[in-house]
Amino acid sequence: MTLLSDIQADCPTAVLGEAENAISALDQLATLQPDILLLDVQMPGMSGIELAQHLGRHQAGFRQPSIIFVTAYDEFAVKAFEVHALDYLMKPVRASRLQDAIQRVAEQIRDGRPATLPVVGGDNAIPRRKHFSVLERGRILLVPVVEVLFLKAEQKYVTLHTSQREYLVEESLTSIETELGDLLVRVHRNALVARAAISGVERAVQVVDAEAGQEKISESWQVIVSGATERLPISRRQWPVIKALVRM
Repeated sequence: MTLLSDIQADCPTAVLGEAENAISALDQLATLQPDILLLDVQMPGMSGIELAQHLGRHQAGFRQPSIIFVTAYDEFAVKAFEVHALDYLMKPVRASRLQDAIQRVAEQIRDGRPATLPVVGGDNAIPRRKHFSVLERGRILLVPVVEVLFLKAEQKYVTLHTSQREYLVEESLTSIETELGDLLVRVHRNALVARAAISGVERAVQVVDAEAGQEKISESWQVIVSGATERLPISRRQWPVIKALVRM
Protein backbone atom coordinates (compact mmCIF):
# COMPACT_ATOMS: atom_id res chain seq x y z
CA MET A 1 0.00 0.00 0.00
CA THR A 2 3.06 2.27 -0.34
CA LEU A 3 1.68 3.95 -3.47
CA LEU A 4 -1.55 4.86 -1.70
CA SER A 5 0.49 6.44 1.07
CA ASP A 6 2.51 8.39 -1.49
CA ILE A 7 -0.61 10.00 -2.99
CA GLN A 8 -2.55 10.41 0.26
CA ALA A 9 -2.10 14.19 0.41
CA ASP A 10 -3.53 14.81 -3.07
CA CYS A 11 -5.82 11.79 -3.23
CA PRO A 12 -7.10 10.79 0.23
CA THR A 13 -8.19 7.15 0.56
CA ALA A 14 -9.01 4.73 3.35
CA VAL A 15 -8.03 1.06 3.04
CA LEU A 16 -10.98 -0.98 4.31
CA GLY A 17 -9.43 -4.41 3.90
CA GLU A 18 -6.93 -6.64 2.17
CA ALA A 19 -7.23 -10.21 0.87
CA GLU A 20 -4.69 -12.84 -0.11
CA ASN A 21 -6.89 -14.29 -2.84
CA ALA A 22 -10.08 -13.61 -4.81
CA ILE A 23 -12.27 -15.91 -2.73
CA SER A 24 -11.31 -14.08 0.46
CA ALA A 25 -11.92 -10.75 -1.27
CA LEU A 26 -15.39 -11.78 -2.39
CA ASP A 27 -16.25 -12.82 1.15
CA GLN A 28 -15.24 -9.40 2.52
CA LEU A 29 -16.93 -7.24 -0.11
CA ALA A 30 -20.47 -7.63 1.23
CA THR A 31 -19.39 -6.41 4.67
CA LEU A 32 -16.88 -3.72 3.70
CA GLN A 33 -18.74 -2.33 0.63
CA PRO A 34 -15.76 -0.40 -0.80
CA ASP A 35 -16.04 2.17 -3.57
CA ILE A 36 -12.94 0.80 -5.33
CA LEU A 37 -11.47 -2.68 -5.63
CA LEU A 38 -7.78 -2.91 -6.60
CA LEU A 39 -7.46 -6.34 -8.13
CA ASP A 40 -4.76 -8.53 -9.65
CA VAL A 41 -5.51 -10.94 -12.50
CA GLN A 42 -3.61 -14.07 -11.52
CA MET A 43 -4.37 -15.18 -7.97
CA PRO A 44 -4.58 -18.58 -6.24
CA GLY A 45 -7.93 -20.35 -6.36
CA MET A 46 -9.70 -17.93 -8.68
CA SER A 47 -8.57 -15.30 -11.18
CA GLY A 48 -9.41 -11.63 -10.75
CA ILE A 49 -11.33 -11.79 -14.02
CA GLU A 50 -13.59 -14.54 -12.66
CA LEU A 51 -14.20 -12.55 -9.47
CA ALA A 52 -15.28 -9.56 -11.56
CA GLN A 53 -17.59 -11.81 -13.59
CA HIS A 54 -19.27 -13.07 -10.43
CA LEU A 55 -19.83 -9.50 -9.24
CA GLY A 56 -21.32 -8.58 -12.61
CA ARG A 57 -23.84 -11.43 -12.42
CA HIS A 58 -25.36 -9.94 -9.26
CA GLN A 59 -25.56 -6.23 -10.01
CA ALA A 60 -29.17 -5.93 -8.87
CA GLY A 61 -28.63 -7.31 -5.38
CA PHE A 62 -25.01 -6.49 -4.55
CA ARG A 63 -23.24 -3.15 -4.20
CA GLN A 64 -20.71 -3.03 -7.02
CA PRO A 65 -17.26 -1.55 -6.39
CA SER A 66 -15.37 0.08 -9.24
CA ILE A 67 -12.62 -2.32 -10.31
CA ILE A 68 -9.08 -1.24 -11.11
CA PHE A 69 -6.80 -4.08 -12.17
CA VAL A 70 -3.20 -3.79 -11.01
CA THR A 71 -1.19 -6.57 -12.60
CA ALA A 72 1.93 -7.68 -14.41
CA TYR A 73 -0.04 -9.48 -17.15
CA ASP A 74 -0.78 -7.27 -20.14
CA GLU A 75 -2.47 -10.03 -22.19
CA PHE A 76 -5.70 -9.83 -20.17
CA ALA A 77 -6.42 -6.13 -20.66
CA VAL A 78 -9.22 -6.63 -23.20
CA LYS A 79 -10.87 -9.26 -21.01
CA ALA A 80 -10.67 -6.89 -18.03
CA PHE A 81 -12.64 -4.21 -19.86
CA GLU A 82 -15.21 -6.81 -20.92
CA VAL A 83 -16.03 -7.22 -17.22
CA HIS A 84 -16.38 -3.42 -16.90
CA ALA A 85 -13.08 -2.63 -15.20
CA LEU A 86 -12.45 1.10 -14.84
CA ASP A 87 -8.74 0.85 -15.54
CA TYR A 88 -5.92 -1.61 -16.10
CA LEU A 89 -2.59 -0.64 -14.56
CA MET A 90 0.61 -2.44 -15.43
CA LYS A 91 3.24 -3.10 -12.76
CA PRO A 92 5.39 -1.34 -11.83
CA VAL A 93 2.66 1.26 -11.35
CA ARG A 94 3.48 4.95 -11.21
CA ALA A 95 1.90 6.83 -8.32
CA SER A 96 0.50 9.45 -10.69
CA ARG A 97 -1.17 6.76 -12.81
CA LEU A 98 -2.88 5.23 -9.77
CA GLN A 99 -3.97 8.68 -8.60
CA ASP A 100 -5.56 9.45 -11.97
CA ALA A 101 -7.55 6.20 -11.89
CA ILE A 102 -8.81 6.74 -8.33
CA GLN A 103 -9.74 10.37 -8.96
CA ARG A 104 -11.69 9.33 -12.05
CA VAL A 105 -13.75 6.96 -9.91
CA ALA A 106 -14.38 9.70 -7.36
CA GLU A 107 -15.54 12.12 -10.05
CA GLN A 108 -17.93 9.62 -11.59
CA ILE A 109 -19.38 8.69 -8.21
CA ARG A 110 -19.90 12.38 -7.45
CA ASP A 111 -21.64 12.88 -10.79
CA GLY A 112 -23.82 9.83 -10.32
CA ARG A 113 -22.36 8.07 -13.35
CA PRO A 114 -21.38 4.38 -13.42
CA ALA A 115 -17.70 4.19 -12.59
CA THR A 116 -16.87 1.70 -15.34
CA LEU A 117 -15.61 1.71 -18.88
CA PRO A 118 -17.82 0.40 -21.69
CA VAL A 119 -17.51 -3.18 -22.85
CA VAL A 120 -15.20 -3.70 -25.79
CA GLY A 121 -14.86 -6.68 -28.09
CA GLY A 122 -12.22 -9.37 -27.97
CA ASP A 123 -11.69 -12.91 -26.78
CA ASN A 124 -8.53 -13.34 -24.74
CA ALA A 125 -7.69 -16.74 -23.37
CA ILE A 126 -8.55 -16.89 -19.66
CA PRO A 127 -8.92 -20.00 -17.51
CA ARG A 128 -12.55 -21.10 -17.24
CA ARG A 129 -14.40 -20.24 -14.08
CA LYS A 130 -14.13 -22.70 -11.22
CA HIS A 131 -17.25 -21.59 -9.36
CA PHE A 132 -20.89 -20.70 -9.71
CA SER A 133 -21.90 -17.64 -7.70
CA VAL A 134 -25.14 -17.43 -5.73
CA LEU A 135 -26.60 -14.35 -4.07
CA GLU A 136 -28.07 -15.16 -0.65
CA ARG A 137 -29.02 -12.61 2.00
CA GLY A 138 -26.83 -9.91 0.52
CA ARG A 139 -23.73 -12.10 0.21
CA ILE A 140 -22.25 -13.89 -2.79
CA LEU A 141 -21.66 -17.58 -2.12
CA LEU A 142 -19.34 -19.64 -4.28
CA VAL A 143 -20.20 -23.18 -5.35
CA PRO A 144 -17.31 -25.10 -6.96
CA VAL A 145 -18.19 -26.32 -10.44
CA VAL A 146 -16.80 -29.77 -9.57
CA GLU A 147 -19.42 -30.13 -6.79
CA VAL A 148 -22.40 -29.59 -9.10
CA LEU A 149 -24.50 -32.72 -9.73
CA PHE A 150 -27.22 -31.19 -11.89
CA LEU A 151 -29.13 -28.00 -12.70
CA LYS A 152 -32.86 -27.72 -13.37
CA ALA A 153 -34.96 -24.97 -14.89
CA GLU A 154 -38.11 -24.62 -12.81
CA GLN A 155 -40.55 -21.90 -13.83
CA LYS A 156 -38.56 -18.64 -13.67
CA TYR A 157 -35.61 -20.09 -11.78
CA VAL A 158 -32.66 -22.41 -12.28
CA THR A 159 -31.76 -24.56 -9.30
CA LEU A 160 -28.25 -25.89 -8.83
CA HIS A 161 -27.96 -29.18 -6.91
CA THR A 162 -24.96 -30.55 -5.03
CA SER A 163 -24.82 -33.54 -2.71
CA GLN A 164 -25.39 -31.18 0.23
CA ARG A 165 -28.11 -28.74 -0.84
CA GLU A 166 -29.62 -26.75 -3.70
CA TYR A 167 -29.16 -23.12 -4.72
CA LEU A 168 -30.93 -20.62 -6.97
CA VAL A 169 -28.71 -19.28 -9.74
CA GLU A 170 -29.35 -16.27 -11.96
CA GLU A 171 -28.16 -17.86 -15.19
CA SER A 172 -29.93 -19.70 -17.99
CA LEU A 173 -29.32 -23.35 -18.78
CA THR A 174 -28.42 -22.34 -22.32
CA SER A 175 -25.62 -20.00 -21.25
CA ILE A 176 -24.30 -22.55 -18.75
CA GLU A 177 -24.34 -25.29 -21.37
CA THR A 178 -22.49 -23.08 -23.85
CA GLU A 179 -19.75 -22.34 -21.33
CA LEU A 180 -19.45 -25.70 -19.58
CA GLY A 181 -20.78 -28.15 -22.14
CA ASP A 182 -17.79 -30.46 -21.80
CA LEU A 183 -18.58 -30.89 -18.08
CA LEU A 184 -22.39 -30.77 -18.14
CA VAL A 185 -24.69 -32.57 -20.57
CA ARG A 186 -28.32 -31.78 -21.33
CA VAL A 187 -30.64 -34.68 -20.52
CA HIS A 188 -33.88 -32.79 -21.07
CA ARG A 189 -34.85 -29.29 -22.14
CA ASN A 190 -35.02 -28.31 -18.46
CA ALA A 191 -32.00 -30.14 -17.01
CA LEU A 192 -28.21 -30.33 -17.24
CA VAL A 193 -26.29 -33.10 -15.47
CA ALA A 194 -22.59 -33.34 -14.62
CA ARG A 195 -21.11 -35.90 -16.97
CA ALA A 196 -18.90 -37.25 -14.18
CA ALA A 197 -21.95 -37.77 -11.92
CA ILE A 198 -23.93 -39.97 -14.33
CA SER A 199 -23.78 -43.52 -12.95
CA GLY A 200 -26.42 -45.13 -15.18
CA VAL A 201 -29.96 -45.03 -16.49
CA GLU A 202 -33.17 -46.84 -15.59
CA ARG A 203 -36.59 -47.40 -17.07
CA ALA A 204 -39.55 -45.47 -15.67
CA VAL A 205 -43.06 -46.85 -16.14
CA GLN A 206 -46.09 -44.60 -15.77
CA VAL A 207 -49.84 -45.01 -16.14
CA VAL A 208 -50.71 -42.01 -18.28
CA ASP A 209 -54.39 -42.76 -18.83
CA ALA A 210 -56.99 -44.95 -17.18
CA GLU A 211 -60.53 -44.98 -18.52
CA ALA A 212 -63.19 -47.69 -18.40
CA GLY A 213 -60.73 -50.11 -16.90
CA GLN A 214 -58.18 -49.56 -19.68
CA GLU A 215 -54.69 -48.60 -18.57
CA LYS A 216 -52.24 -46.97 -20.94
CA ILE A 217 -48.63 -47.58 -19.97
CA SER A 218 -45.81 -45.16 -20.88
CA GLU A 219 -42.17 -46.14 -20.62
CA SER A 220 -39.27 -43.73 -20.57
CA TRP A 221 -35.69 -43.51 -19.36
CA GLN A 222 -34.29 -41.63 -16.38
CA VAL A 223 -30.70 -40.78 -15.57
CA ILE A 224 -29.19 -41.96 -12.28
CA VAL A 225 -27.05 -39.25 -10.72
CA SER A 226 -24.41 -40.34 -8.23
CA GLY A 227 -24.92 -38.51 -4.93
CA ALA A 228 -28.54 -37.53 -5.67
CA THR A 229 -31.79 -39.31 -4.88
CA GLU A 230 -33.76 -37.55 -7.60
CA ARG A 231 -34.04 -39.24 -10.99
CA LEU A 232 -34.12 -36.96 -14.02
CA PRO A 233 -36.11 -37.79 -17.16
CA ILE A 234 -34.24 -38.16 -20.43
CA SER A 235 -35.92 -36.70 -23.49
CA ARG A 236 -36.17 -38.69 -26.70
CA ARG A 237 -33.96 -36.16 -28.42
CA GLN A 238 -31.18 -36.54 -25.83
CA TRP A 239 -31.48 -40.29 -25.37
CA PRO A 240 -28.80 -41.18 -27.98
CA VAL A 241 -26.33 -38.80 -26.29
CA ILE A 242 -26.92 -40.21 -22.79
CA LYS A 243 -26.95 -43.78 -24.09
CA ALA A 244 -23.49 -43.24 -25.59
CA LEU A 245 -22.21 -41.81 -22.30
CA VAL A 246 -23.26 -44.86 -20.28
CA ARG A 247 -22.18 -47.22 -23.11
CA MET A 248 -25.35 -49.29 -23.28
